[in-house]
Amino acid sequence: MTDENIKTIPLSFVNAFLVKADGGFVLIDTGLPGQWEKLEKELISDSCLPGNLKLVILTHGDMDHSGNCKKLQEKYNARIAMHQNDYAIIETGSPGKRKVKFLSRKIIFALIIFLRKLKKNKINLNKFNPDIFLQDGQSLQEYGFNARVIHLPGHTKGSIGILTDQGDLFAGDTLVNRKKPETAAIIENQTDLEKSIEKLRKLNIRMVYPGHGKPFPMNSLK
Repeated sequence: MTDENIKTIPLSFVNAFLVKADGGFVLIDTGLPGQWEKLEKELISDSCLPGNLKLVILTHGDMDHSGNCKKLQEKYNARIAMHQNDYAIIETGSPGKRKVKFLSRKIIFALIIFLRKLKKNKINLNKFNPDIFLQDGQSLQEYGFNARVIHLPGHTKGSIGILTDQGDLFAGDTLVNRKKPETAAIIENQTDLEKSIEKLRKLNIRMVYPGHGKPFPMNSLK
C-alpha cells in the first residue's frame, strides 16, 4: 500500500514524486523539459504553489530527472538539492560513459544521447545551478520532511535515495520497476551499484518509489 501523502507524477517514461511535508511540499525529481506543463498542472492541482514548495530533490543529474529545475527556480523560487558528485552532469549536459545491460535499454540510452546533441541549445536554456549539495545520512527535517539522504553510487556517482521515517524509499534509477522490480540497467560502476544494493538491504525499507515504473514492496526485489 502506498502512502497517501505521496503523489506519483508520471512524466512520459519517468516519475516525479510530490510529498506533503510540514507546512508545504517536497518534490523529488522533475522530468524532462518538455513535460513542464504537465508537471505544473499536477503541482497546482495539489495546491503546491510558489511559496509552499519547500525543496526540490534530484535523485541524480540525468536530464529526464532534472529537466524542469530551471523553471522551478524561476516560477516557484524553488531550492534545488542534489549530490555534488553529479554536478558534472548538470554542468556539461553529458551523462558520461555507462554500461547498459539490455538491448532495449541500450536503444533508449543511445536515443537520449542523440536527443541531447540534437537539442543542445534547448538543453543549455534549461541549465541551472543547484542551491544545495546533499550528503549521505543528511536529515531533511529542516525542510519539514522526516527523511534522510542515502548516497547510492552505481547508476551515477552522485545517485541518492531518500528514505523516510516510515520506510518509504525514493530510489531514483538505482531500483526500477518497468516490468518487475530490479536494479539499475544503465550502470556507471557495477561494483559501486552492488555495494549500494547491499547497503539498502540492511535498511528498514517498506516501499520503494522508483524513478521508472510503479512503486513496489522492498521485499519483492529478488
